[in-house]
Amino acid sequence: MKKLLQSVFLVFFAATVQAQVDQPKEIRTTEKFGAYTVHYNVFNSTDIPAKVAEAYKLVRGKDRALVNISLTKTENGSTSLGLPAVVTGSSKNLMQQKQTLTFIEIKEGDATYYLAPFVFNNEEVLHFDIQVNTDVSSKPINFTFNRTLYTE
Repeated sequence: MKKLLQSVFLVFFAATVQAQVDQPKEIRTTEKFGAYTVHYNVFNSTDIPAKVAEAYKLVRGKDRALVNISLTKTENGSTSLGLPAVVTGSSKNLMQQKQTLTFIEIKEGDATYYLAPFVFNNEEVLHFDIQVNTDVSSKPINFTFNRTLYTE
């Protein structure tokens, strides 16, 4: 009887673990730092229309992606649009090969955001280290995130 209960427990445990493995992971796209929120994402460069890419001198391709960073501030219950900032960062793969990210500033009306193009390999896991300076006198906001990228 004891062995039967152990077997049932093991089967139940294995099924539970498998169910947890199959659950999709939540992909974070924001980090809060006091009144500031950094919004970030990574997307394939082919998602940008050709005319927009040409206007900002961005190269499109299945092995090229962009990091998008935007900074907002919430004061008195009101959240700003993307604020001007100084954004720097880098990415590295699992072999610790590092790429410095060069961000370009995009202004659309009252909103400002930052794009950094980079090249990647299919199914590559990249670790991003990002620094955002809200102004010259403040301490930079540092955060990291990982993404697995696919050439489609």
